[in-house]
Amino acid sequence: MNIAYFLTPKNSVAYLYDDSTFRQGLEKMRRHGYSAIPVIARDGAYKGTVSEGDFLWHLLDAEKTQDAPLSMKDTEKLHVRDILRNNTYPPVRITASMEHLLSNALNQNFIPVVDDLGKFIGIVTRKDILRHLSKSTDFSTAPQLQKIV
Repeated sequence: MNIAYFLTPKNSVAYLYDDSTFRQGLEKMRRHGYSAIPVIARDGAYKGTVSEGDFLWHLLDAEKTQDAPLSMKDTEKLHVRDILRNNTYPPVRITASMEHLLSNALNQNFIPVVDDLGKFIGIVTRKDILRHLSKSTDFSTAPQLQKIV
């Protein structure tokens, strides 16, 4: 099955630019209620995903090194790219196999999708994958599930 079937396109996904401020990132995540959000460059290249934990750990680490907590004014000087960790949400290409998609979905609540040039084109959510699998699987004939029920 083609993963484009599951794709939520970029224009329907909240994302951050890597040059967004720390504060802008927090505000956008709060507004949308997300625990993680994709980060892209201004040219559309996927840079990674930042999570609530990344923001929290940066705040705690900054407090240790500065002997004082960061003020809101300080967060306007930091950029999302400063707290971005590598490979936390590895992207897949639009041509990826369903097995690859499922493998990533085990560890991520969404999978970023990029084109052949590494440009961010959208996400596939774990929820959409599970919804599809639940529609295409006959649970009444699954022996393991019959024992549970």
